[in-house]
Amino acid sequence: MLGFEGRRIFLACGATDMRKSFNGLSNIVQYSLTMEAIGDAVYVFCNRRHDFIKILEWDGDGFWLHMKHLNKGAHFRWVDNLESPALAFSQEDLCLLLDSPGMELKLKRKELNLS
Repeated sequence: MLGFEGRRIFLACGATDMRKSFNGLSNIVQYSLTMEAIGDAVYVFCNRRHDFIKILEWDGDGFWLHMKHLNKGAHFRWVDNLESPALAFSQEDLCLLLDSPGMELKLKRKELNLS
């Protein structure tokens, strides 16, 4: 489905303002998650209603922004209240999240201590 095999995948916990684009999302990565947006990692963001996801990816010479918006009341299962600002996800977990909105997911996740 997605071409993120072998890449580190991080979910930004909580809600993100979906009006943000490349610069705004890369600033969240740098200043809130304290990570480098330019690298081999992929960053996933979700809105407050959990029906819109953006994925920020650096390909070596520019950013890609992937988006998915759900219709008809469907929503993604999202992590809102954790002590950590981000979670490390596997490719399999990301595919489950994107392909199975609204379902209870048993996610293999590792909370990050970024402080």
